[in-house]
Amino acid sequence: MYSKEHMEFLKKVNKRKKLIRITQVLILICMLALWELAAKFNLIDTFLTSYPSQIYTLFIKMFKSGALFKHVVVSTTEVVVGFTLGTLLGTLVAIVLWWSDFLSKVLDPYLVVLNALPKTALAPIIIIWAGAGISGIIVTAMIVSIIVTILGVYGGFKEVSNDKIRMLQTFGANKLQVLQKVVIPSSVPAIINALKINVGLSWVGVIVGEFIVSQAGIGYLIVYGSQVFKLDLVMMSV
Repeated sequence: MYSKEHMEFLKKVNKRKKLIRITQVLILICMLALWELAAKFNLIDTFLTSYPSQIYTLFIKMFKSGALFKHVVVSTTEVVVGFTLGTLLGTLVAIVLWWSDFLSKVLDPYLVVLNALPKTALAPIIIIWAGAGISGIIVTAMIVSIIVTILGVYGGFKEVSNDKIRMLQTFGANKLQVLQKVVIPSSVPAIINALKINVGLSWVGVIVGEFIVSQAGIGYLIVYGSQVFKLDLVMMSV
């Protein structure tokens, strides 16, 4: 049983969480309301900015026709595949770097340079190499996320306590056992953080790829909407 003081503390924590959520929702509602009012009173150019009710009407129209579902499925599939490949390959490379101190020191400057490169700017070249289509878009998403995965997961591996590693080695554990029993379990927070970052980066890679070469997807809708000056389509896609 919890004490009365602890119960009061939990109530305060829950009350604060609810207050934060309500405030977040109210801020969003106020922003949308101000946007709508500014459009209704001609304070903004709706041709350039659109407005919430127009975007909502277009959303319902495309949802009912099934067109929106098609584009969302295409982009989501590309993101999931690119995210999965980038995470798995990045984690495998991080394991190889942890396994070989020599290799990690050799590749360290190259990883820093690759991380600094504007990978989205290289998307046209990547798509030419990988193929103009879904394969090129997936590879773009994978490459955008893989370097971050390598650096994040490998950084987590290096932060593992040497005392724990030495203790296992004292009991006769080999390198694979150290990796399985200590390094990976201790690096779970770093791996999760890498996954959180990779989700966003994979979306960026997919959208940029769809900007360049695609006949479907959210990025395609954004480009098409901007080309025909349908800003409500662009805003809805965003």
